[in-house]
Amino acid sequence: MKRNFGLTAVLLGALFILPGTTAGAAFEAANGKTLAEKWCSSCHLVSPDQAKASADAPPFASIAERTDEDLDRLAFFLLDPHPVMPNFSLSRDQITDLVAYIKSLKQ
Repeated sequence: MKRNFGLTAVLLGALFILPGTTAGAAFEAANGKTLAEKWCSSCHLVSPDQAKASADAPPFASIAERTDEDLDRLAFFLLDPHPVMPNFSLSRDQITDLVAYIKSLKQ
């Protein structure tokens, strides 16, 4: 009985930390929001409570309204340096978190 309880506890714990699960996705989105507020908010409106940003950069909410395929392409776009945006040299995990946050803004 103790062994089954231990295995059950491990499996339930994994549900809360694995990417792709609801809790994992929320954790990624929360990290993405922190990154967006730090690195992206000088140009983009990254959250509904942000007061101002550059008129040339699309708000994250409008980026979120694009189809899922476009949001997946966003991850690849952020992997390569590009002239329009500064090169922050984000890790793949940070990019995944940013895209998760942007997806969370979809209405």
